[in-house]
Amino acid sequence: MEKKLTITNERVDDIPLLLAQMERMGIQPMLDECFPTHGNWHGISLGWTSVIWLSHILSLGDHRLNHVQDWAVKHLETLRGCTGQEVRDLDFSDDRLEEILDALSDDQRWLGFEAVLNQHVIRVYDLDPHMVRLDSTSASGYWSVTEDGLFQFGHSKDHRPDLPQVKVMLSALDPLGMPVATQVLPGKSADDPLYIPAITQVREGVKRRGLLYVGDSKMAALQTRAFTQAGGDFYLCPLSKVQLPDDEQEAYLNPVWSGEQALIPIYRERPDGTKEQIAEGYELREPLSAVVDGKEINWTERRLVIRSLEQDLRPGLGIVEEEVRLNVEVDEEAVNRAKRRLGWRVYATNQPEEQIPLIQAVLAYRNEYVIERAFCRLKGKPLSLTPMYLQSDDRATGLIRLLTIGLLVLTLLEFTVRRRLAANDEKLAGLYAGNPKRSTARPTAEAMLEAFKIST
Repeated sequence: MEKKLTITNERVDDIPLLLAQMERMGIQPMLDECFPTHGNWHGISLGWTSVIWLSHILSLGDHRLNHVQDWAVKHLETLRGCTGQEVRDLDFSDDRLEEILDALSDDQRWLGFEAVLNQHVIRVYDLDPHMVRLDSTSASGYWSVTEDGLFQFGHSKDHRPDLPQVKVMLSALDPLGMPVATQVLPGKSADDPLYIPAITQVREGVKRRGLLYVGDSKMAALQTRAFTQAGGDFYLCPLSKVQLPDDEQEAYLNPVWSGEQALIPIYRERPDGTKEQIAEGYELREPLSAVVDGKEINWTERRLVIRSLEQDLRPGLGIVEEEVRLNVEVDEEAVNRAKRRLGWRVYATNQPEEQIPLIQAVLAYRNEYVIERAFCRLKGKPLSLTPMYLQSDDRATGLIRLLTIGLLVLTLLEFTVRRRLAANDEKLAGLYAGNPKRSTARPTAEAMLEAFKIST
């Protein structure tokens, strides 16, 4: 008998790499365990559907639900071969993907999944957490605003105050930028009250104490610092004028201006190995007390008085709508006082000097790009949170949580390759278009995934 041979051609691209990475992270079985489905669920499980959907998002930078089924049709044999599952295109219908987002919007189940995933990843990748960065961002969109809904007008970090937004609070391990806690909040939420819940979520998810939490001045509320101290953790943040008014800051600076207080120079190493001075300063100690959960606590806080040598001056751009004439008289004394304070900032930490000396504390705070890069990935091409095309609060919450899993995938893929290259003192070539011989010891996850795609 003659047998007919059927040949199927599919683009494999970076799909096997992404699915293998998620398999090592154990995402699929943990999703299935933490988000059980009802008896009417047919086809591959929620966990398998989610990781395949994530491979689509990470490969194409597109989270739109109505594009996934057509993509799956073109990759069925690849998906079946990589997963060992009888994948069908109907597993990725809009209705099925919406069910996944509804499931991920369950707060209690999400917290359980997040904790299990964090502890698994820390163990499998032999991570030793010491520092967590906390910050928030907003994502704007063309949504309908309801009184108690998720989409609200607020201070826009996208510079679109005309659009409603959702706020995302992210806690990320340093130096990976690996997300360990995510909060999805109404767009009008103030930042200050978000830090204590974020720290609580990290503590419950990572199961570690003695971590250093790094944040901006909105983290510096006395109650937040006291909460961190009471829980056996550390904080590092700049003090705003609310916590340290101008007259108190000036009292710290008077010994410097009089020449009584010497300053420690702070250097940063450039990529070429040379060093440049970026700041100078000194430190002092202040006794503090506060009430946490009805109990008074007392501790000593280190105040780092730092003058930055890099002036970040951004001239504003605007439109002149009318011309006015003013007669002004310059208060030279006030101008001179203000000029003397330029570049000075006071940071607060409760971590002992032997664990993080002044120089290391300043350098640690300056590495803010770690979490900013996470936000760029979340909102930009790799994950494309914005623009978001969902109107349901629950499904928007579920999508943001799904995308943070994708952010974790990118982070750990990059970390694994860089660690292996460093261990073998090697570099990776072939990632730069037009320059195939150029190599790097610090490849990005995005560049590596792009290298697996077939040129068209």
